[in-house]
Amino acid sequence: FVHYRSLIFPLLIRAGKPTPFFTFVLALLFCVYNGYLQGRSLSNYAKYPSGWLKDPLFITGFIGWLVGMAINIHSDHILRNLRKPGETGYKIPRGGMFEYVSGANFFGEILEWFGFALACCTIESLAFALCTLFILGSRAKQHHQ
Repeated sequence: FVHYRSLIFPLLIRAGKPTPFFTFVLALLFCVYNGYLQGRSLSNYAKYPSGWLKDPLFITGFIGWLVGMAINIHSDHILRNLRKPGETGYKIPRGGMFEYVSGANFFGEILEWFGFALACCTIESLAFALCTLFILGSRAKQHHQ
């Protein structure tokens, strides 16, 4: 999913408001540090029994991650196609999970990272899922209002 969010998604979005350079640098530093933290945790410290990939925790977490990623990608597609070229103004997204929650893209990403945390069962993955919940949850509330 990191490849989608960092490489593919930026190429798909239409021109809009420019991102301030400082915001870009902070986001980049956060992603690099978090990727390092997750990778180091999983490769150096996490210990799993031989049958872990068949464990209900791993399977449930993997399914949660996969469903969350699908919701997130589909919601981004809906958001990218809200306006026709040249149109401006606010539009309410319809379809997909937007029929159930106003911030479907945020919901998908939160579900994705809680699924990841459940599949990994590490304190680092749980910390990232909680940070995602607090940051995106506040953005979702803001968007809803």
